[in-house]
Amino acid sequence: MPIVNMKDMLNHAYTHGYAVGAFDVVSLDFITGVMDAAERTKAPVILSLAESHFDYFDFELLMAAVEKAAKRASVPVAIHLDHGASLETAITSIRFGCNGVMVDASHHPLEQNIARTRAVRNMAQGCGIPVEGELGYVPGVEGEDAERHPGEISYTSVEEAKTFVERTEVDFLAVSIGTVHGRMKGTPKLDIDRLKDINAALSIPLVLHGGTGLADAQYASLIENGIAKINYYTALADTAGDCIDNNVKAQTRGYTGQVKGVANAIAQEAERCIKLWGSAGRADAVLEKSTPWNPVEHLIIYNTTNADPADDVGMITEGERVLSQIPGVRRIYTGTAVQENAGYKYTWLVQFCHKAVIDSYREHPDHVAFADTHFRPIAGDRVSIDYQT
Repeated sequence: MPIVNMKDMLNHAYTHGYAVGAFDVVSLDFITGVMDAAERTKAPVILSLAESHFDYFDFELLMAAVEKAAKRASVPVAIHLDHGASLETAITSIRFGCNGVMVDASHHPLEQNIARTRAVRNMAQGCGIPVEGELGYVPGVEGEDAERHPGEISYTSVEEAKTFVERTEVDFLAVSIGTVHGRMKGTPKLDIDRLKDINAALSIPLVLHGGTGLADAQYASLIENGIAKINYYTALADTAGDCIDNNVKAQTRGYTGQVKGVANAIAQEAERCIKLWGSAGRADAVLEKSTPWNPVEHLIIYNTTNADPADDVGMITEGERVLSQIPGVRRIYTGTAVQENAGYKYTWLVQFCHKAVIDSYREHPDHVAFADTHFRPIAGDRVSIDYQT
């Protein structure tokens, strides 16, 4: 705590006319800097991990640090998968702790974008997870950003946006109105009239990708016309790089010396953005209006009718393999009673990311097949309960 429902967080921002920063993090220095900025400004914040950055860190390991930082925060935090490329990545990100996912199929034709986004939406709905889609295309302009986001800009149209949201039922929509991923070349020209029309047609929180390099007045105009989430990375990366360059120029040797001050430099830039986008001082109001994001524990204690304990081991091993892959399942623990005279010999403890998974897990075909074929025939003597800490 306080990880909160991201939909509640962004709905509050949308309703009250400010934007939450979704800061892409790639290391502990980024996590530390962003969280320090959020704490100092008493602001809600989104810690975002982009699939396009996975080459630079171990996703599972960094997610563990992100989740720990969020749980010990005093301000509301959401954890988001940015630019997810597939349904499989979305499922994995939820297992590791994301409570918001973005599927990026914007480079595909409209029908294919709708189909891919809808598939993620169907899965995520059973996990209680809000989904961000993207319509139109925000390209990269140079270097790594151009490699990650190749091609020309494609603006979001109002009519396609209405069709897309109606058919995918996404919770938030990233729109293309003139920004780019990476550093802006020259003065950015934003189509605010287009954004205004999209906002009027949809009335859901809108998302800006390519948030680096805009003028202060442009941010204000974007937020006034529906932008409730601003993705931000390049300026943080440049700030970190400048800090390292200065350390090297000072002839500082060794890794720790060369990265000294990076977290603080990131914090200063993130704090500037938080204040500029109007989310400073909103933490308490968001906490009051947001549902806490707490996992659910699905506990089963049971005995079996198997005469050979090896058969029990085989059933348990198969269950761990099958059930751990069901969307919304975060962890599975199995155990055997320590006391020989215990009333029940075995236990399952299955952690769900959200209470919505109680139903989707029970009805999932893989769970039904395992339970009907392997478990229920031999485990009639059982007790189960779902609880929330």
